[in-house]
Amino acid sequence: MTADASTDIHDNAAAHRFEKLVDHHAAVATYAIDGGVITFIHTVVPEALRGRGLARELVEFALATVRERGLKVIPQCSVFEAYMRRHPETHDLLADPALFDKPAQSD
Repeated sequence: MTADASTDIHDNAAAHRFEKLVDHHAAVATYAIDGGVITFIHTVVPEALRGRGLARELVEFALATVRERGLKVIPQCSVFEAYMRRHPETHDLLADPALFDKPAQSD
């Protein structure tokens, strides 16, 4: 990976979250791992950082990491669910391959 913005993202395994620090604020995607399945629980981008595409960067970095580790995904977080629903190339990562055969859940 080149020294671009996504290299600022790291997996803080102790805190169970992917995080990116920008301007003294942290954008985070929290998760839980059970065996070979990672559940993305919640993604938070502070108001001061919104509109910069940080949620997308977190999702893309996290899913690339998951793919490298050979894990399956439960996209409980609406940000991950929406991204994966729009990107069929990520569907092979789903713990439940039939998930997107069902209607989208509303919050």
